[in-house]
Amino acid sequence: MTIKDTPEEWEIRATDTPFVGNKTSVRTDDVVMPDGTVVHRDYQVHPGSVAVVALDDQDRVVVLRQYRHPVRQKLWEIPAGLLDVPGENPLHAAQRELYEEAHVKAEDWRVLTDVYTTPGGCDEAVRIFLARGLSEAEGERFQVEHEEADMELARVPVDELVRGVLAGDLHNNCLVVGVLSLVAARTGDGLDALRPALAPWPARPFEA
Repeated sequence: MTIKDTPEEWEIRATDTPFVGNKTSVRTDDVVMPDGTVVHRDYQVHPGSVAVVALDDQDRVVVLRQYRHPVRQKLWEIPAGLLDVPGENPLHAAQRELYEEAHVKAEDWRVLTDVYTTPGGCDEAVRIFLARGLSEAEGERFQVEHEEADMELARVPVDELVRGVLAGDLHNNCLVVGVLSLVAARTGDGLDALRPALAPWPARPFEA
């Protein structure tokens, strides 16, 4: 048996969008189950996201600390952002987020991993990149607002982040998945064996 996720779509008898927000919406589908019954499934419709594990030459990862209102915590995270434009190239979006949030650019980009954050209740897909060959970006810093105006930046050793994840001190999905994937890739075929930055992404097709 091949362990691989596969596309499949069960019959939808009816659909409704009871809520439309600024970036996301809520959809209700009437889905036909294998036994023929029809059930309601409510879920958040999300444009998708990108995130960046930016690794410097001292084996430190660029992280930021930001307030997240739904969980009432300040979380340590890696640079990330929405795919605001349908069909947007995820690499370009990740490069933009790294510049805007950390004022950093990178020479080497790879796909670290692709995940669905909460597939039981949201269709958000996230592509997490590995960025290496870091340097300070040129030009003026991006003007931040709202929660980002209170953001803190740091560079933290990979081993320290791993300890924080396993100790239950760090909870951000992209940071946890990204850092542990980085460690797994190192112990496997190595970072240079990761997929290229423009590898296909069926969950969010894009123009190269």
